[in-house]
Amino acid sequence: MQSSLSPLPKACTHVRANGKDIYLVGTAHVSRESVEDVSTSIKTIRPDAVCVELCEARYRSMTNRDNWRSMDIFKVIKEKKTLFVLAQLMLASFYRKISEKLGVQPGAEMMEGVRQAGLVGADLVCADRNVEITLKRVWGYLGFFSKVKMLWQLVAGIFVSEDIDETTIEEIKQQDQMEGLMASLASSLPEVKKRLIDERDVYLSQKIRSAPGDTVVAVVGAGHVPGILEHIHEEHDLAPLEELPPQGHAKTIIKWVIPALILLVLILGFFKGGAEHSMQSVYIWFLVNGTLSAAGTALALANPLTILATFLAAPLTSMNPLIAAGWVAGLVQAWVKKPTVADLEDIPRAIGSVKGFWKNPVCRILLVVVLANVGSSLGTFIAGSWITARIF
Repeated sequence: MQSSLSPLPKACTHVRANGKDIYLVGTAHVSRESVEDVSTSIKTIRPDAVCVELCEARYRSMTNRDNWRSMDIFKVIKEKKTLFVLAQLMLASFYRKISEKLGVQPGAEMMEGVRQAGLVGADLVCADRNVEITLKRVWGYLGFFSKVKMLWQLVAGIFVSEDIDETTIEEIKQQDQMEGLMASLASSLPEVKKRLIDERDVYLSQKIRSAPGDTVVAVVGAGHVPGILEHIHEEHDLAPLEELPPQGHAKTIIKWVIPALILLVLILGFFKGGAEHSMQSVYIWFLVNGTLSAAGTALALANPLTILATFLAAPLTSMNPLIAAGWVAGLVQAWVKKPTVADLEDIPRAIGSVKGFWKNPVCRILLVVVLANVGSSLGTFIAGSWITARIF
């Protein structure tokens, strides 16, 4: 029961829904004040349940310091999760930089919620949608140019130094400013906001309203509070929000059509220009595709053997929709320089700087996979255009 002796923080909003007294504690994700708000709210209210804006996977990663030690880099490559893991590391790097400036660990307010739930004997509810589902829905529903724009903004936001102080972080907690940020995001990439913010508002609201007990404290980002208040009084089906985006026939068709077109152009070149002309086109294909893909792995500071393997494999994998150049490059790099337990343990420190990110063997393998694929894609486009231009 809520004590009448201690006032609740301003960040705590009370609402009654589904027969429960629900208290939403709006937080900034890197803020000492938010940690104190969470602690004060739970100690004062002593709820039956505490909901935190974490999914089970993120909860495990935050509570298990040895989480990275269990990562199988070969499995990550084979299951095509390289970009997903790399994005996680880049975001972790961004939050680490902020935490170093402010002296607060990222997610400290969530962990305080977990800790206080244990102290008051409340049920703990991980109320957020699985992070992998969220990212796949965000990425899967974006068009090509929106994906390029999103990647550019992600990289720019992580590797560009930004003067962020604690006052700025605390100002972000104000609802009017947070709503302004969301409006800006909506105008820039509305699909990202829909999947990343709006859908999770609904998801969080349903998990909170169905939490056990009569009194619930929910620790959520301040930007989610308005959306949760909008949906918490109604019951929503969460199944559609957990579905992965369909692969789409267009993507599958393109994977097979591009190699078929390249092969058709090479055959057409043979009939139009003869064997010599056709062989020159083959040389162009191998040199351009192989060189650009190898350049990508070289940019990731890959082992020379990896660079050579990528150069030889890229022109062939570009003609095979089932195998990617980055897949070959990553496996060779992992074989040549197999990550040790120490390398895995060093990830949290390594991602604190661009230099450390590039030097860590695990991060380097992920970069090798992504940059080899980028180089191969560019090579396919440039070489294919060149060969076609020579014929017509």
